Amino acid sequence: MNDAKTASEIQLNPYAGQEIAFLTQHGKEQVVAPVLDKALGCRVKRVAGFDTDELGTFTRDIPRYGSQLDAARRKARIGMQLSGASLGLASEGSFGPDPHTGLFPWNVEVLLLIDDIRKIEVVGVHQGPASHDHAWITDWPELEAFAHRVGFPKQHLVLRPCSENDPRVRKGLADKSSLRAAFAWVKRLASDQAAILVERDLRAHAHPERMVNIGKAAHSLAEKLRSFCPQCGSPGYSAIERVAGLPCAECGLPTREQRGQVWGCPACNFREEHLRKDGVAFADPAHCDYCNP
Repeated sequence: MNDAKTASEIQLNPYAGQEIAFLTQHGKEQVVAPVLDKALGCRVKRVAGFDTDELGTFTRDIPRYGSQLDAARRKARIGMQLSGASLGLASEGSFGPDPHTGLFPWNVEVLLLIDDIRKIEVVGVHQGPASHDHAWITDWPELEAFAHRVGFPKQHLVLRPCSENDPRVRKGLADKSSLRAAFAWVKRLASDQAAILVERDLRAHAHPERMVNIGKAAHSLAEKLRSFCPQCGSPGYSAIERVAGLPCAECGLPTREQRGQVWGCPACNFREEHLRKDGVAFADPAHCDYCNP
């Protein structure tokens, strides 16, 4: 979908002129608000007054509230309660291995809009590479080497002694003096031979790669909110399910390759299958369970 929108097209969007409450304390509005405000003609307004770390931390001292989507939903609802808004926005990220090979660090970002006017939820998603590495170090030169490798000070750091779940932790280390002070502190807490854990701070304001992915999730959400159900006209009409069964070019039998997508409406539950847009009508026989068992 083309990002260029005329003024008249924006005015047709149901969110034009509407205020959307966005609960965040880690600067996410800097990459979300410009995207949604421009695409929808809305006003994304940051909401403060609640420590979102209470719903879970990447440093493992507070478990996350439910699933990734559960946590985003809870944040959005809290922001709506604090602001009195009927439109709420929240972001939640997760890290793990990539879903293709399991070998590379991966980040999934969801950006959820709750619309109590239309009784719908719409989720923008982006996933891609983003490092979440750590190291066990014993001296300052090792810490400096790790910091240089990960892009410190733009990438903030976390230090803790003894174990990965030690509750004694220093977060948000963003300059050399604070890093030195934190290193001296954890060194005193650790025994003489114990290693110290250094890791990336994975909070949005502290992790440049993640902030880029959040911005891309905002584009995903904007695209869905500019897509309207052909049945009821609700925003949020988008792909919800992958459909396998692309026929084999050799034998014609269905394969596991994607044939199309099911698109759905969050309001009236209208469903419709859309075939692939890339023009591919047949699968390579190499992907056929019959021709290449």
